[in-house]
Amino acid sequence: MRLDELDRRIVAQLLEDGRASYAQIGDKVGLSAPAVKRRVDRLRADGVINGFAAVVDPAALGWTTEAFIEIFCTGATSPDEIHSSVRGHPEVVAAYTISGDASALVHVRARDIRHLEEVLERLRREDNITATKTSIVLSRLIGRPIDAPAPTRVTAQ
Repeated sequence: MRLDELDRRIVAQLLEDGRASYAQIGDKVGLSAPAVKRRVDRLRADGVINGFAAVVDPAALGWTTEAFIEIFCTGATSPDEIHSSVRGHPEVVAAYTISGDASALVHVRARDIRHLEEVLERLRREDNITATKTSIVLSRLIGRPIDAPAPTRVTAQ
């Protein structure tokens, strides 16, 4: 589906504040609240907007350690097999197949280094994982929502 400029601006507003009312969004994009609602309903029906969720600071929940783990698998392990191996670990917040030597890259959040070590040990026990290489995050420089459009500056005319 192609989004027009108003759709993009509505999505940008929702990414900035998912609790904003249709009237508040309408004020910022130049539409009435009912017009914003119709567009949001269409964006949801078309699968552009998949849902609404609270974005919680992991540190507030006590998950202060973050790492990226390169996973090396046996032979020609398929993405579905890798997915099956990592999906059962609640500390895995994202996983990607990647180019290069590793089979996949896994983003993990843990309470502390000891917890991270436990996660690594569990991952290494998976049948198709032969090795891992871990990089611990020291600080987050940018943390945009995954599918956020590039920021746009809207000026009054």
